[in-house]
Amino acid sequence: MLDMRSGKVSYAVMSFGGFLGIGDKLFAVPWNALTLDTENKRFTLDVAKERLEGAPGFNQDCWPDMADQSWARQIHDYYGTRSYSDDSKL
Repeated sequence: MLDMRSGKVSYAVMSFGGFLGIGDKLFAVPWNALTLDTENKRFTLDVAKERLEGAPGFNQDCWPDMADQSWARQIHDYYGTRSYSDDSKL
């Protein structure tokens, strides 16, 4: 997901659970919660499966308003990250 004002990547949308794409839950994960693994050409998320199961999520037919600052705070608080817009205020 891109922040349309800044053009920066804000979140990666990931799916978890379900079977063959049915019943899976979508998660908006803060971009800075991901770590680039250049050796294996992938991003990793260091979160326990149990923690991810309880993460705030949504289904593919009902996406949250990702521009809502209270929603963004909830997501960043859950993953223990800071928004890049918070960093620019320092």
